[in-house]
Amino acid sequence: MEVLWILMGLNLLQLSARASSDATADLLTYEDLMSSVKEAKEMVDMAYMSSYTRARNALETGKATPSDFIKFMKAPKEGTKVAMRAADYTETTLKILKKKLLPVLGDVNILDVLSPLQKAFIAQVTGCDSSVRPTECPDISAYRTINGKCNNWKQPNKGASNQGFARWLPAEYDDGISLPKGAIEGKLFNGFPLPLVHQVSNVLAHISKDNVTQDQNRSLIFMQWGQWVDHDLDFSPGSDVNPNKNELPCDSNNCVFEPPCFPIKFPGNDSRIHTSGICMPFIRTSPACNPDSFIREQINGITSFLDASMVYGSEKNVANLLRNQSSDMGLLAVNEEFQDEGLDFLPFEPRALNPCLLTNKAANIPCFISGDMRTNEHLGISVFHTLFFREHNRLALQLKELNPHWNGEVLYQEARKIIGAMIQIITYRDYLPLVLGNDTEQYIPPYTGYNESVDPTVANVFSLVFQFGHDSIPPFMSRLNETFQPDGPNSTIPLHLTFFAPWRIILEGGIDPLLRGLLINPSKIVNQNEIMNEEVLDRLFEQTEVMDLDLTSINMQRGRDHGIPGYNAWRRFCGLSEPQTVEELGDVLQNIELAEKFINLYGTVDNIDLWIGAVVEPFVPSGRVGPLLSCLIGRQFQQIRDGDRFWWENPEVFIDEQIESLKNVSLSVLFCDNTHLSEVPIDVFQVNNYPEDFVNCTEFEKLDLSPWKVKIE
Repeated sequence: MEVLWILMGLNLLQLSARASSDATADLLTYEDLMSSVKEAKEMVDMAYMSSYTRARNALETGKATPSDFIKFMKAPKEGTKVAMRAADYTETTLKILKKKLLPVLGDVNILDVLSPLQKAFIAQVTGCDSSVRPTECPDISAYRTINGKCNNWKQPNKGASNQGFARWLPAEYDDGISLPKGAIEGKLFNGFPLPLVHQVSNVLAHISKDNVTQDQNRSLIFMQWGQWVDHDLDFSPGSDVNPNKNELPCDSNNCVFEPPCFPIKFPGNDSRIHTSGICMPFIRTSPACNPDSFIREQINGITSFLDASMVYGSEKNVANLLRNQSSDMGLLAVNEEFQDEGLDFLPFEPRALNPCLLTNKAANIPCFISGDMRTNEHLGISVFHTLFFREHNRLALQLKELNPHWNGEVLYQEARKIIGAMIQIITYRDYLPLVLGNDTEQYIPPYTGYNESVDPTVANVFSLVFQFGHDSIPPFMSRLNETFQPDGPNSTIPLHLTFFAPWRIILEGGIDPLLRGLLINPSKIVNQNEIMNEEVLDRLFEQTEVMDLDLTSINMQRGRDHGIPGYNAWRRFCGLSEPQTVEELGDVLQNIELAEKFINLYGTVDNIDLWIGAVVEPFVPSGRVGPLLSCLIGRQFQQIRDGDRFWWENPEVFIDEQIESLKNVSLSVLFCDNTHLSEVPIDVFQVNNYPEDFVNCTEFEKLDLSPWKVKIE
């Protein structure tokens, strides 16, 4: 392999010397490039090993921090690791080359120095070129690939896992390549310094758990479905690379910007911090290979399609791990130790070390495992993972009765295909109109068919703004009995005690009491003076010790990490007004006092972090987001639908009889079929009262699988 590199490198650099009119390209020889790539690989590999060792030690000793919990939750799978490492090799190589040229050229943009062929050489030897190279598609199949490749025959990587996010606006980095705005404190942007994100959170977002306004129309199922869908569309693992070999972890005692650490600093007047030099830890999102420009792009570790990847995974080895390999029935594997009064639980994480064991050491209950690493983030998302995993097995068994000749692979794929259609239908028919309100048809007009020119890739900005649901999370989860009354002394659980706590499902009554609580309780509604509750502002992942985290600050810091342009840039993108003065911003927000707070913090509307600016806009009529979020969310879901060759309404995916049958799917029926509940509401997204708004499960029209019966001649 080394010989191949040398031959390839010599050839490329000889061509480069002839072709390049930029004399600075000649400052870097083949040996410079090769030695830099080699050094980068050694540094990256060492960083990965150091990170793995530290994480393992934290779990072994039981001294895991909230950052360790997030790290486990965002741990990449094998295919993602390979793609991440290639991108890290490339980015670290560029930093090494810049350092080598610093004495000669000063502080230059290394991308302006390298010739196109030198960039191509770096992409090849780091593995980035092969990471993004289009794959060869197999013969046409009736089923999606697990990794999303070949959905689009002309551009097989569109929407596939382990690719970079799409950019609707160019990334904005301080150095034009990868340095996030705000990393250099005090630097001016549009004439003003960026405020600390935690200062913004303190001024605009902090409320107590006793000061929460309930949504009179949306149940907690509405909030939970939003997170469920988000986990089907984007997953951004954290980086493990420190190019300066500094092995200090990104913890509260490390306040230096030292990639991958981008610490969230506290303002000097923060009453909760009594020790100087303390920061909230934050790890940058891993880069994706971007050989076209080498500007930092973030990786999406899962498919961009609404394809139930959180149930099945986005990599073949993960999908195989989740399947029941002992039978030919197309089933998913079940928990072999515990049952939920005759119904199955998700299987346990096979790794001996996992953070769920630390939230109740006496219980000794590991994390659940599914197609998505975030299964154990909190009890609500665990409930949905359990429901859909049960539904897959229920469908597979029924399909086997209809088609005894089908083998396990066909049963698995047909059940998976139906599950994907269910999620698409419920999202577009029932959920999105409640989010976008009267704007729904403007951004998501009626379906007219698959369009291969539409790019379904999830946009970087969407991965940030679809976190709008964070502000509808209430501070408690409740468990209710069969009559929808509080279920014992632990019926109300503070949200922070539901993080990584599958033991509460296994040992405290299964998923039914939690589901009843989601059905009967309202979501929190977003008011401009009630953005988030203190359970996610002050106590995020506070299950063990050390510093808890603040979700508002994390969302804004993530926007800066990803190079997301500011509030006004996105309003311009959506064709909305661009307020410049306090009065104009006050008109947009319908709140002059809030506008004054923004200007006092940011100096100019152009600098406002997108997430915080967008979530405080007044709702569109009948919706739960403002005009800017409505535009960005609606545009994304239109592209996800129209650019998906396997969309359920595409006549090439299901036959007409199957399409008609699928129109009867609903969350109500899903709950009836996969729990012990005998009564549920007709519209589970709306706030309902028991018993007047509940109907018996026998009254629902269920999915008729007879159109899936194959007649054997």
